[in-house]
Amino acid sequence: MKKEIKCLTLCTMVMMFNPYLEEDDDVLLEEVTEKTKSIVVYNDDHNTFDHVITCFLRYCGHHAHQAEQCAMIIHSNGKCSVKNGDMQKLKPIKEALCENGLTAKIE
Repeated sequence: MKKEIKCLTLCTMVMMFNPYLEEDDDVLLEEVTEKTKSIVVYNDDHNTFDHVITCFLRYCGHHAHQAEQCAMIIHSNGKCSVKNGDMQKLKPIKEALCENGLTAKIE
């Protein structure tokens, strides 16, 4: 929820400095942000760091450093949001991660 508030605040600021946007445009921006979801991957005891990193590279489109950081966050905190987007975009990625043994949910 905090991300949505920050986005709306930023969008409102953009509207203030863009004479081509109207107040009604803010409603459309709010509707878009409400549909944004995240794939959250949870820690487990059976997947190796290399396997998790490879899955993030292959299915999430991460760069190597980003994939490593997400794997470390999962190991340390128990979970990490690895990809954001709408449900249509995230569903096949989440399914691929789960098919490869990762525990993932769309939240």
